[in-house]
Amino acid sequence: MHFEGSVDIQASREKVWKFLTDADFVGQCAPGIKSIQVIVPNQKYQAVTAVGFGTVVTEFRTDVEFVELQPLDRAKVKAHGVAQGSAVDAVSEMLLSDGPAGKTTLHWTADIAVVGTIASLAARLMGPVTKKLSNLFFDCVKARLEA
Repeated sequence: MHFEGSVDIQASREKVWKFLTDADFVGQCAPGIKSIQVIVPNQKYQAVTAVGFGTVVTEFRTDVEFVELQPLDRAKVKAHGVAQGSAVDAVSEMLLSDGPAGKTTLHWTADIAVVGTIASLAARLMGPVTKKLSNLFFDCVKARLEA
């Protein structure tokens, strides 16, 4: 599944960059995060996340790593998560640019593949649930950075 979007944030690129490359800050906004363990600051971490698809709730243990960093401009993240009988792989990228009226424009993409039990049980719900969770995440990021 491919997702993408853009959001204008009333904050400097430096502030947006710092927030989105810090696992602890991201964990404050990521829906379903139960815990985050930083392995290498601003590079690699592990997260435990509970994700619900209708009545099916699954807990994923996920390794997340920044694989490309161009400070203040671009970051690319790869993630691999496992759950009972399921797995998820994701590649996400963010691009920061100067937006209108001193804002920072964040354009993001995510390619997500889910296999196993959760994929077969909740296939038709994955797209709408992922879109909803993405919107919740970016609404939270925007609110925290603009506060």
